[in-house]
Amino acid sequence: MMSLVETSRFIAFILRHKPEAIGITLDEHGWARVDELIKGVNQTRPLTMALLEDIVRLDEKKRYSFNEDKTLIRANQGHSVPVDVDLQETIPPSVLYHGTAEKYVPSIDNEGLDPKSRLYVHLSADYDTAVKVGARHGKVVVYTVNTASMLAHGHVFYLSQNGVWLTKSVPAEYLAKIKD
Repeated sequence: MMSLVETSRFIAFILRHKPEAIGITLDEHGWARVDELIKGVNQTRPLTMALLEDIVRLDEKKRYSFNEDKTLIRANQGHSVPVDVDLQETIPPSVLYHGTAEKYVPSIDNEGLDPKSRLYVHLSADYDTAVKVGARHGKVVVYTVNTASMLAHGHVFYLSQNGVWLTKSVPAEYLAKIKD
């Protein structure tokens, strides 16, 4: 039987990257019909409305949102498909953090952070969260991001519903590795 975590990851994959994998579509704001999502997911693993509500409620990263009447659901951020999740431009703290794996350091030091297949670079408001994010990919390296300078040079930031800071890219000159 599939665990709640595995089902949640599958739903994140569907809502962020491949809705067509289960035969659903997202609207321009990333919303999917809940009934269609449940039907599509049930092709490969069991999913009920009660289980979906548990996944949304219990998800530590608050990846998902329902609309008011729970007929629609979307991922809050992390998309590789072009959607507008109604992000509002927001002034960040003067420093944010980015956790990554050591193997990516040469590229980041030379080129900065770019979103790769996603729409935005993801940044954390605190060091501990950045460490957790980076630990998923190998030995952790944490960078500080000088957002005050970025703002002064016209870069824009957004805060997702689940507290992840987003921006289109972070040039290398705004990054500093935190030494252990």
